[in-house]
Amino acid sequence: MKKTFLFSIIMLGLTACQTDNRPNLVNQHIDFSQVRVEDSFWSPRLERVAHVTIPVCIDQTEVQTGRIRNFENAAKGEGGHSGIFFDDSDVYKALEAISYSLTNYPDSAMEAKADEWIAKIAAAQQPDGYINTFYTLTGLDKRWTDMDKHEMYCAGHLIEAGIAYKKATGKTDLLNVGIRMADHIMSLFNDNARHWVPGHEEIELALVKLYEETHERKYLDYAYWILSQRGHGYGYTKEGITDSLNQWNAPYYQDAVPVRDLRSISGHAVRSMYLYCGMNDVAARIPDTGYEEALDSLWVDVTMRNMYVTGGIGVAYCTEGFATDYELPNKEAYCETCASVGMALWNSRMAERTGDARYYDILERSVYNAMLAGINLDGNLFFYVNPLASDGNHHRKAWYGCACCPSNICRFLASLGNYIYAAKDTALYVNLYIGNQAVFNVGNNNVALDMTTRYPWEGQTDITFRNPMNKSLMLRIPAWCRQYTVAVNGETVAPEVYNGYACIKRDWQSGDRLSVNMSMPVETVAADPRVKADTGRRAVQRGPIVYCAEQADNALDIDSITLTADTKLSPVFKPQMLDGVVVIDAQDSTFRLIPYYAWDNRQAGKMAVWLNFAE
Repeated sequence: MKKTFLFSIIMLGLTACQTDNRPNLVNQHIDFSQVRVEDSFWSPRLERVAHVTIPVCIDQTEVQTGRIRNFENAAKGEGGHSGIFFDDSDVYKALEAISYSLTNYPDSAMEAKADEWIAKIAAAQQPDGYINTFYTLTGLDKRWTDMDKHEMYCAGHLIEAGIAYKKATGKTDLLNVGIRMADHIMSLFNDNARHWVPGHEEIELALVKLYEETHERKYLDYAYWILSQRGHGYGYTKEGITDSLNQWNAPYYQDAVPVRDLRSISGHAVRSMYLYCGMNDVAARIPDTGYEEALDSLWVDVTMRNMYVTGGIGVAYCTEGFATDYELPNKEAYCETCASVGMALWNSRMAERTGDARYYDILERSVYNAMLAGINLDGNLFFYVNPLASDGNHHRKAWYGCACCPSNICRFLASLGNYIYAAKDTALYVNLYIGNQAVFNVGNNNVALDMTTRYPWEGQTDITFRNPMNKSLMLRIPAWCRQYTVAVNGETVAPEVYNGYACIKRDWQSGDRLSVNMSMPVETVAADPRVKADTGRRAVQRGPIVYCAEQADNALDIDSITLTADTKLSPVFKPQMLDGVVVIDAQDSTFRLIPYYAWDNRQAGKMAVWLNFAE
C-alpha cells in the first residue's frame, strides 16, 4: 500500500486566452444536451433520478407538503403560508431538475406537470414583478426588510429554472416570470436607491446565466454590482431584532470584507460556494474585477485546510459551515450534500477559468464520494448531513423540513454530462471518464466521438472518433494516478503534460481510437498531521473512490480494525452487491471495505472512513 497525503496538492501554473464574450475563460464546457451518457456506473443512476428521484421530489413538493399550495394561495391572495420562508426555492430547483431530465429522458406527463406548476407560479407574481409566497401570504409590507430572508436566493433559483426549462422545451413562461422579478429587484436596489447584501448567495450566478441567455448586458453588470455590495457594512437583518443569534454576522454571510479581498473561507458552506461561483462567472466575463487572486487563495484555503478526504466541506452544525483550519472531526462532520454540489459547481468554473486539471480532481472527489452519499441506491432517500463515522444511528430520510438537498442533487446529476468535456479553439478537454456518445461543434469543427469505460472500477477508457478533428486532445490525468499509458490506434505514445492534462497533438481521423489506461492500486491516505481527529488513522482509496468499513460486512467491530504498512488489501468486483461495486478485502479475511457513497443501504450498523493505523 502506498501512502499519500490528502492536503499535499501540487500548485500548477495557470494559463489564459481570449474567448468570445468571456475574455477570461480558458475553455468552456460542452453542454450536456450534446452528450448522451451511456455508462455502466452512471446510466442506472441517471435513470433512477428521472424515474424515481424526481417523482419523489414532485410528490413531496405537491402532495406531502404545501409548497405548491403556497403558490395557489398567493395567486388567490388568501390562505396561510406553510413551511419555511425559502421553500419556493425547492420548487424552482425541482423544475430545474425536471428540465434537465426532460432533455435526457423526454416524458410528456412530467412536462405537463411542470407546465401546471409554472402556471401556478406565474399566477402568484405581483403586478410589479415581485414573487415570493412567504411575503405575499404573511405581509407584502414586510418584503425587502430582512437580508437573510432569501428573497434574492429564491429569485436566483427561479431564473435558473426558467432558463433550464426554456432550453429543454422552448417554453418561456417561467423565464418571463424570472425576468420580471430580476427587473423588479434592479429597480429597487442600485447606486441611486438602496444597498442590499443577499444573506444567501445565488442571485449572482443566476444573473450571469440570464445575461448569457438574453444577451442583455445589464444583468451581468448587476451581478457585479451585487457582489460589490459585500464588505461595506450594508448588511442587516430585520429591524428591531435584538437577539444576538439573529443579528447580522458579517463573516457568516461572507460580508466582512469586499469580495476581492477575501483570502480565507468563513461562515455557511453552501453560501460560500455559491458566492465563489458568482465571482468566477463575473470574473470570466468582466476584465479587471480583481477576483482572481481572491478565488485562488480561497480555493487553497478550502482544499488544503478545510476539506474532508471525501471532498465534503463544512463541519459546524450550528452554522452549517466552517470552524478553525484543520478542524475536521469525523462523527460530527456536517458535510451538507448541498455543499458538495456547490464544490462541484465552483470547481468546474475554476477549471473553465484556468484550464487546470486540479479543479476537476476536486470535483471528481466530491461527486463520487460526498455527493453520491447524499442519495441512496434506490434513489428515494437522502442525507442532508454526511458524517465520516457513525455509531449506526445516522440514516437517510425520505424528506426534510429544510429540503434543499434532494432537489439540488437531482439537478446536478441530471446535468452530469455538462462536466465531461470542455473545449477551446485549439483543444478538446476530457475532464471526467464517463461513458458517452457526443456530437458538438467547436469552432468550425463538428466533433463526434464515443467514450467507453468501466471507470471508476477500472482505469481503461477508450475514445473513438466518428468525425475528423484537427484539435489537440487533452486528457485529465487524475491526481490519484501514478502510472498510466496512452495509445493511439494501438501504438503507445508519450504525451506532454500541461496543467494536469496529457496533450495528444494530432489530426484525428474517423475511426481513430485513443486508449488511456490508468493504474488503480489500493492506497492508504494520511491526513495532514494538523488534523487531530485523524491522528493514528488512515483512510483507504482506490482511484477516485474513498472507502469505509461498515458493520454489515465485518464480524470484527470496526473500531478494532487496524491497518499496518504490511496489510495486504485486494480489490474485488462484486456485481450483485450494492448495485455492483469493487470492495476491498483484507487478504487475511479479517475485514472488508465498501465505497463510502454506498454506506447505509443495508442494515444499520457502525461505519468509519478513518481506520486505526499501527506503525
